[in-house]
Amino acid sequence: MENNVLTHGITAKDKIGYALGDMGGLLTFGLISSFLNMFYTDVLHIPLGQITILMLVARIWDAINDPLWGSFIDSRKPTKHGRFRPYILAASVPLALGAVVMFTKIPGLSTTQYLIFAYITYIFYGMMYTGTNIPFGSLASVITNDGQERSSLSMWRSIGAGFGGLPAQILLPFFVYTTLENGTKVLDSTKLTLSVAVLGVLTVVIYYLHFKLTKERISIPPKQNQSDYSLIKSIKALSKNRPFIVLCIISMLLIAFQMYTQTTYNYLLKNYYNQPGLYSLTTVCTYLPMACFLPFMGKLIRKYGKKELCSAGLAFAAVINVVLYLIKLTPIVENPYVFLALLLFSGAGQTFLVLEVWALVMDVIDYHELLSGRREEGTAYAFYSFTRKLGQTLAGVGTNILLGVIGYNVNSTETQGQTAEVVSKLYDISTIIPAIVLAVMFVLLAFCYKLSKKKLEEMYALLAEKQAK
Repeated sequence: MENNVLTHGITAKDKIGYALGDMGGLLTFGLISSFLNMFYTDVLHIPLGQITILMLVARIWDAINDPLWGSFIDSRKPTKHGRFRPYILAASVPLALGAVVMFTKIPGLSTTQYLIFAYITYIFYGMMYTGTNIPFGSLASVITNDGQERSSLSMWRSIGAGFGGLPAQILLPFFVYTTLENGTKVLDSTKLTLSVAVLGVLTVVIYYLHFKLTKERISIPPKQNQSDYSLIKSIKALSKNRPFIVLCIISMLLIAFQMYTQTTYNYLLKNYYNQPGLYSLTTVCTYLPMACFLPFMGKLIRKYGKKELCSAGLAFAAVINVVLYLIKLTPIVENPYVFLALLLFSGAGQTFLVLEVWALVMDVIDYHELLSGRREEGTAYAFYSFTRKLGQTLAGVGTNILLGVIGYNVNSTETQGQTAEVVSKLYDISTIIPAIVLAVMFVLLAFCYKLSKKKLEEMYALLAEKQAK
């Protein structure tokens, strides 16, 4: 790792390499929100209440595992390959293997045995994902410390995440279902396992390319001694960082929103519209607006600011989701393409936060340096990552609780399917809950997150002056 500080001049190779880091993780992680819950309910036939407890137990372990891993990285001296990249590469192979095993059905097991197997494989995969994701999330802050370049890296990360999620959300729905004699489409575990195995191999290859293409430029401040690192002191400093706390809550709700909708839309298109293949278009509705706005994001951010643009987009998306709920009162709700068209507008509103959220993370980490005088990306990102996993828990637990409340039958593929009442309520929970979550995110970002465009300019001026001294 170089000792000099290079703050400008990242190349296309850096951007592509950084995008590959999130692409590698999302190839398998995207499967969790799209298929894991349905794999547990429709293939392994695990009761909804037991799935809910599984999600809670996994997050309790994350509460221990994530901060320990982040603090471990911050307490280590950088290697010749950098502070973060070696950990990403080392965890990539067990991550891929864990994903394949997690989506494998062993024939002949009892429901209890399947549940135990689910505990082991799901928690192991989560640990390996932590092993790659925490150092990767910290990486951008040592690639460059220029605000515009970081905003660019955030957009490229979102592009990488988009491509990484494509197989699970667009391609697999066409391959992993089998049609029964009565016309009902069911999830085929054999096809799903083979698909995950292919994605696992791609995951390792992509992480290796990420390792080769990225470069860590920003070194630890000369006065910072790794031997005097204290997790308790870091936690106290982070607790005083209000923008960090607010952003953690927003990001928790964002990942909960994304995973909840990805799961419920899959159930909705399969049961309400009986067209599970259309699930792939929900991803198009999310990422097509990103492709449209991407060329203009830099100019929009410079003119309006990250906070201002993202909060306006969230307000618009919340309104569209209310409309999605209300069209149930009209005949047009029977047309799935009307539903998808409105999702496209919702995706346009979400685009700004999705593209810029990682730039916001880097801003609050820099604010931590201004408050504490230390760069502790690993610890800060570990706690940020943990709150995102709380969002996964909210989505996983909330989805299964609501499915239980509306009376979803986990054995429906072996009988006559879901009742009309259940299908109707499934539409309700797939629309009004996302509208509420988006509205809460708007309020938090617009009124509680203080790092506005003007405040950021003042912060970076103070930080530059402090670093110069």
